[in-house]
Amino acid sequence: MPRKFIKRYLPTPEKIKSMKGLGFLGTWLHNPALWHLHRHSVAKAFFIGLFWMSIPIPSQMLFAALAAIVFRANLPLSVALVWISNPLTMPPIFYFNYTIGTYLLGQKTDESIDFELSWHWIINVLGDLWQPLYLGSFVVGVVLAFVAYFTINLVWRWHVVKSWQERIAARKRKKTDTSL
Repeated sequence: MPRKFIKRYLPTPEKIKSMKGLGFLGTWLHNPALWHLHRHSVAKAFFIGLFWMSIPIPSQMLFAALAAIVFRANLPLSVALVWISNPLTMPPIFYFNYTIGTYLLGQKTDESIDFELSWHWIINVLGDLWQPLYLGSFVVGVVLAFVAYFTINLVWRWHVVKSWQERIAARKRKKTDTSL
C-alpha cells in the first residue's frame, strides 16, 4: 500500500530524465537506486527532504537532489518534500525555527521584526537574525529528519506485518472453506 500510494503521485524516471535542466547530472540519473520505492529509499528520502525543507537557503531542491544521489534515496520524493516550505508556509516555518534558535542561544525573540522583501532589509536586518535562524533551522531539520526516518520505517514494517497476517488468515479461511 505505501508503495502504490507514493508511486501514484511521483513522476516517472523517464519524465525526470528527459528534463533539459537536469542534463548536467548525466548518468547519475540512470542509477536505478534513485527510483526504487522500498522502505529504505523512502525513509532516506523523507530524511533528506525534510532536512533541506527546513533550511532557509535558495536552491533547496538542488541540495536535496544531490543528497538523494549521494545517499541513494528516492530522488523524486526527496525533491518533492522540499516543497513543504513554499511561499505560503515559509514565514511560519522559519519564524518557528528562529524562535527555537533564540531559545537555544539564550536570546530573546525580537517581536518587532517587520519583514520586507528587499535587499536593504536582507542586508541590514537579516545580519542580526541569521545565527538564531540557522541554528534553529538546523536543529529543527535534524529532529524532523530523524522522526520522519524512524516513523516511515515503523509504519512500513507495521504495514508489511499486517499484510502478511491478513494473507495467512485468508489462507486459513480458504483452507477451512474447502475442507467443508
